[in-house]
Amino acid sequence: MYLGRFVEKGPASEVFKYPRHPYTHALLSANPEPDPNKKRNGIELKGDVPSLLSRPTGCEFHTRCPFAREKCTSVAGQKTYSNKNENHRFTCHFPL
Repeated sequence: MYLGRFVEKGPASEVFKYPRHPYTHALLSANPEPDPNKKRNGIELKGDVPSLLSRPTGCEFHTRCPFAREKCTSVAGQKTYSNKNENHRFTCHFPL
């Protein structure tokens, strides 16, 4: 969930193995790694979380998303189903 809305939903094993929404990927990449020598491929989110009183237009995550494009600023993502599992859904125009 981001700003109180679902951005990705599905079986935990599927979401953890194949995160499609950038916010889900960022959350999972923030998980601590016990091996200090292991290279991490996390997403670093920049900026502040938007106010719920003044939600961004389009995809609400676009203000912090490193993959956002022009379309994301004006058009909210529609619920999309994963190619691997129809119970795995996400809302992103440009999924990972």
